[in-house]
Parts: sequence; structure tokens; C-alpha cells
Amino acid sequence: MGIRALFSQPLARYIVQQQKDWIARSIEVQDKWRSELVRKAAGTQFGKDHFFRDIHTYQDFKEAVPVSDYEDLKSYISRIKEGEHDILWPGKPLYFAKTSGTTSGTKYIPISKDSISNHIDSARNAILTYIDETRKASFLDKKLIFLSGSPILTETGGVLTGRLSGISNHHVPGYLRANQMPSYDTNCMEDWETKLDKIIDETIDQPMSLISGIPPWVQMYFDRIIERTGKKIKDVFPDFSLFIYGGVNFEPYKSKLFESIGKRIDSIELYPASEGFLAYQNAQDDDALLLLLDTGIFYEFIPVEHFFDENPKRLSIGEVEVGRNYAVIINNNAGLWGYSLGDTVKFVSVNPYKILVTGRIKHFISAFGEHVIGEEIEKSLRYAMERHPEVEVVEFTVAPMVSSADGGLPYHEWLIEFANKPANPEQFAADLDKRLTELNVYYQDLIQGNILRQLRLSPLRRNSFIDYMRANGKLGGQNKVPRLSNDRKIADELTKINRS
Repeated sequence: MGIRALFSQPLARYIVQQQKDWIARSIEVQDKWRSELVRKAAGTQFGKDHFFRDIHTYQDFKEAVPVSDYEDLKSYISRIKEGEHDILWPGKPLYFAKTSGTTSGTKYIPISKDSISNHIDSARNAILTYIDETRKASFLDKKLIFLSGSPILTETGGVLTGRLSGISNHHVPGYLRANQMPSYDTNCMEDWETKLDKIIDETIDQPMSLISGIPPWVQMYFDRIIERTGKKIKDVFPDFSLFIYGGVNFEPYKSKLFESIGKRIDSIELYPASEGFLAYQNAQDDDALLLLLDTGIFYEFIPVEHFFDENPKRLSIGEVEVGRNYAVIINNNAGLWGYSLGDTVKFVSVNPYKILVTGRIKHFISAFGEHVIGEEIEKSLRYAMERHPEVEVVEFTVAPMVSSADGGLPYHEWLIEFANKPANPEQFAADLDKRLTELNVYYQDLIQGNILRQLRLSPLRRNSFIDYMRANGKLGGQNKVPRLSNDRKIADELTKINRS
């Protein structure tokens, strides 16, 4: 056992013990963070505007701090970008994490000296938790690859600015940096396909033990290696033993990824966002993610069905219920207040507080009042794939077809790029539809009432999604295609690409 693996084990035990301590005091810990955040930000412009010095209880907090999104905080962030101090959080941010928004264009999410540890330490602790559970640590002594965005940073109002994955790259611990791949120069490449070929050049003959990245881009890396070598990934990287991922539901990609690898390996799911690192998988036999309650974030939750109410009910961690979908609201030590992440989660446990990410609050189909959400789409796909084990899915998205060319009833169109197509596409579509009607009573009513007809399956040619992402300048890095939309913008563009 190498020195990294050897020294990781006592550190892992220490981190897990700390984790057990705050888990036992979850509600108390969250109350502490609410009070601490308000106290520290009382002298900021936001704190003065919202009377932070008069906040003493959670009820006071809800009355003073409205639920917001980026647009609501944009005027404050603009002042930070102009060089002002003490606007959302004391001082100036350490970084701006630059990300794209659907209505706001480019978003500049502040990361402070206080909040950077939330991003960096949480990723480290996910690995250490795995080491403590499994007693497997030898992977730390071999090569580790992180498929991420460019680490090149620019300046915005005197604040270093870049993609979150690029910012995180600057904080990889020194003891791991010597093992990290690809090289810094390669990571700085902007063109994803050129970068990918260079990554393969650098890694293909290395003792790779850990690979981390968003599943569709990792799959693209695997595909290129298999094309080049004619071998399964396990034969190219016999030491590969741990896959770390986040950003999308792993389930639709799992079959093809493991088929490409050629064996089952351990995996860790992370729940990172530019706004904060929220959760990670802390047990190999449990897909749920441990919500991180002691890292500088005070969480609030709004039941999904009430999110768009004029004054939706906001709940603290002690008020949530198992099995219910909530929109996630965060307040953090970088100055995000009442901030809606846009994500929805479902609690599967409250001792400890563990979640499943179920979708996006704005990513749904309700063209006819059905309000189909991402969790229902993904469960339906899983159901159909279990009944058609030959099927492997590369990528997919779902959209409504309101006015069909044949003049018949409207329907949901499932645009799927298959690695292996179903032997019986009609039955595969029927199984998708069957499960969706079981999961969503409104959809079922529309089908039975002849408002909608059974969903339509539209298989796409190879690389349709890659071509779509390339055409929109979003190939590689942390970019991903929405699972479902309430319009046909993505579907129509994919259809056009598929015919070209």
C-alpha cells in the first residue's frame, strides 16, 4: 500500500466521525447556520436592505428574505462586478462561477473565501467516506482522471471568473496533483473533441484507477478509446476501480457504461452545483445522497405543487416529509439568499437526511395539464429497459407534439439515441407509456379521455446529441441536455439534425 492510501484511512475515519456528529444534530446544525449567516451578513447591502439585524427566528427570516432566482439578485451581483464590496457577503467574492441560464444569459455565481471549502472539502469527503466504508484506498496511489472544463480564469470586476470545474481544478490537494490527469495544458483546451483526443493520448498507457466526470462525456471518452484500441476499458485500464459522477441521473447511462468498461466497478454519485455542493452518496448499497447540513448552507424546501403559488410555504429541514417532492432553496456563505436552485428532490430518509434528485422545477411537460416531471420520465425508461434488456441508451429527451402531421391526437415524443435499439420498438414504446400512466394520474386521465394518444418513439441516428451540443457550442465539460421540455425547441432541432 502506497503512502497516499496509507494516510487516507485515519483521515477517512476522522471525517466520518465528524459526519456522524453533525448528523445526530441535524436540526440544531441548520439553526446554527441560519443564525450565523444572518449575523455575518447583517452589515452587507443585502443585509441592510432586508433588516437582518431584526431577524431572530426562522419566521423572521422568511418574512425578511424572499424566495429569489438569479434575476432577483442580479442588481446586487452587478454591483459586485463593478468592484463594490460588502454587497451580498462581507468583502468581495473569491471567484465567480460562470454558468449559463435559460432566461438570464450568462450567470455569475459568487464563491467566497468562506464558501470555497463547501465545494472542495465536500468532494474530498465523498471519497474519504467511500474509503472508510469499503477499506479500499489503493486507487489513490495510481492515476486519477477528472474530465472537466478549462481551468483558465479571467477577471470580472477584480474577481477571478471561470467554470466551477475549472475553479475546482486549482484546489486539487497537492498530494493528489502529481497523480491527476490530464495535464494542465490539455485541460486548458476549449475545443472538446480536440481536447478529448489529447486526453486519450496522455492517459491511454497510464495506470488509471479513478475516472470522474458527467456520464455522457465519460461515455464519449470510452467510445474513442474502444475505437482506437479495440479493447474494453477494463483491458485498457486494468486498475480502474472507481467512477465518480454527478450532474445527471446515472441510470439511463449505466448499462452502456458498464458494457463499455466490461465489468462492474464501484461508483460515487455527487450533487454539486455552482451555487454549492449539496450532497453525496455515502454508502455503496444505497443510491440516496446524504444532504450536507454543516457546510455553510441553510436549506429551505417548498413542496413542488406549491412552488408557483404567490406565497409558497417554506420549510426548514425539520419540517420535511419522506416521499414528497420539494424545490430546493439555499442560503449560503457566499451571499445567495432565498435562492431557488431550480432542482427538485425527494427525501427517502430523515435519520439521516438523505435525498434523491428528481428533476428540475422548470423542466416538465404540461402542455395539456399533465405536469410530467423528470423523475417519472426516468422511472418509465428504467421500467422499459428492464423489460428489454438488449436496449442501451446513449441520450434522450422528451417533448410534446401538439399538432401532429397526421392530424391525429397530440402526444409526447420520446427522442432517443440508442447504442442498441429495442428488438420490438412498438412494445418498448408501449411499456414506456404503461409505466408513465401508472406514475402520473393526470397523464393517465388524458390518455383514457382521448385527449392524448400513446407516446411516440423517435430513434435518432448515432451522434445526434453530440451534433446538437456541438451546434449550440455546448459540447463537453459540464453541459447536459434537458431530459424534458414544455416546448419543441430542442426536439425540432434534434429532428432537423437527425435528417441531415
